[in-house]
Amino acid sequence: MRLRALLDTDALGLKLLGGEDELDRTVRGVMTTDLRDPSRYLSGGELVLTGLAWRRDAADSEPFVRLLVQAQVTALAAGEAELGSVPEDLVVACARHRLPLFAVHESVAFATITEHVVRQVSGERAGDLAAVVDRHRRMMTSGPAGGGPDVVLDLLGSDLDLRAWVLSPTGRQVAGPKDAEPALSAEVCAKLAAEHLAATRTDRRAPHRVTVGSTTYSLFPVRGRGQPPVTPPGARAPQGAGAGRDVRETVLSDWLLVVEADAGDWAEERLDLLYGVTQLIAVERDRRDAARTVRRRLAQEVLELVQTGAAPAEIAARLRVAAPVLLPGLGAAPHWQVVVARVEWEDGDEETGRVAQTLLEEILVDPHATGPEQSDRIAVAHTGGEAVALVPLPAVSTEHDGSEAGVLAEALLESVREPLSAGLDGDGRVTLGVSAAVHSAEGLRGALEEARHARRVAAARPGRVCAAGHQELASHVLLLPFVPDDVRRAFTARLLDPLRDYDRRHRAELIPTLEAFLDSDGSWTRCANRLHLHVNTLRYRVGRIEQLTGRDLSRLEDKLDFFLALRMS
Repeated sequence: MRLRALLDTDALGLKLLGGEDELDRTVRGVMTTDLRDPSRYLSGGELVLTGLAWRRDAADSEPFVRLLVQAQVTALAAGEAELGSVPEDLVVACARHRLPLFAVHESVAFATITEHVVRQVSGERAGDLAAVVDRHRRMMTSGPAGGGPDVVLDLLGSDLDLRAWVLSPTGRQVAGPKDAEPALSAEVCAKLAAEHLAATRTDRRAPHRVTVGSTTYSLFPVRGRGQPPVTPPGARAPQGAGAGRDVRETVLSDWLLVVEADAGDWAEERLDLLYGVTQLIAVERDRRDAARTVRRRLAQEVLELVQTGAAPAEIAARLRVAAPVLLPGLGAAPHWQVVVARVEWEDGDEETGRVAQTLLEEILVDPHATGPEQSDRIAVAHTGGEAVALVPLPAVSTEHDGSEAGVLAEALLESVREPLSAGLDGDGRVTLGVSAAVHSAEGLRGALEEARHARRVAAARPGRVCAAGHQELASHVLLLPFVPDDVRRAFTARLLDPLRDYDRRHRAELIPTLEAFLDSDGSWTRCANRLHLHVNTLRYRVGRIEQLTGRDLSRLEDKLDFFLALRMS
């Protein structure tokens, strides 16, 4: 895009201070800096935005402008918020070096200018290939009738001889070209998704190139609403491609565009085209996400009713509203299962409920199904740090072993374990719990508790991605009400009485510490944060618990015994 176009955009609040004869210069990117020497981050053609924090006195302007000119930047835009107006010495220096200079009104954020430039550059810089992008855009903006992302991929094949696919973060094929033979196998999709998530976690610059067998693929992130677009050539993100966002907020929900080619030696024009295509696909992604709003709201309403102890008749009425939306054409209310998921990071600082919600919507889709619409019959809410899915089952049959068919815990993770483990490597975990099927509103509260208990069992296991089903609770949680009182008292006394006695004599709060430790799934950091303790203090208390009871809280069996004792006490 040209500087003249920026000046003509009133919303950007730019005022020309010098360089009127240079307004036909082309902007290839944008960079914000307050470094005294930003040249090592410049590649030429940028519009440089600065708040003038680098300027200490009038003598600083000349060397700063000279460095920008040597780096072949297109223009400089200086904010007025810091000094009230752009200093005359900077105006003079820019005029001497024929560098166009703009003033940015204090009411305009640099992020607004950056977003506008990146969007315009990505759409306009492709030259003759822009016509191809325009064709794609018309297809995408026409809605479902236009064919969605599949049409875009078909045009990539017909116009540029590129085979491409859109994959979910778990490796499920969302879209692909027609008549693409051989198709991507499930194993290849999982490998590509794993490589993409690992590259994103380490903030490697896209496109990511991956060789599987003898074939090289280039991976382009497809970022949704509210996320910065992939930085195009000619523009340089000051803090890497993930600047301004915590990558953990989106790494488990971003789609990716897979192109069967090595983009390492592509011309900028061809890269621009692919970046433009990812933005078009992101529009479709956002549209699909918006379509989930009704289902999410229904799930949220049901969850709130269940958690607040609403009357079964009220919950049943809400389920009758939900059933036609989730299962169109269904004659009678279905059975339901509840699935609970949690995404956790070691530092425990992130609010992960929404991340888990998006991820669970993806995990619950049949891994062999293609197309984004497969999740149209899944309602997922989130509360606190967990996601809760209400999964309708049109008919519940009985398997040969007597168990009811439906969502099975380990089957959910079978095809997604590899990519998710890559995305979580180092400091994250995903744990899921699945309830048995229930056929009435009265059973939903129990199903929710059952799914949560199952998730806790999964959280006690090693590994980055773990799940547990209701079948695994049959030996303890579901049988607790039938344990004789004398057995219950003996069991809890043996484990908890030493801790109660110690608390009574020393006010050490070992019982609350034990409860918080188990509730935090054994995470030292999260438990210490929850109790407002130093980690060393927590370790001392847990060590005292182990000493008094002769148990080891790093062992699953002992954790479960303590959990049951607390539940029965």
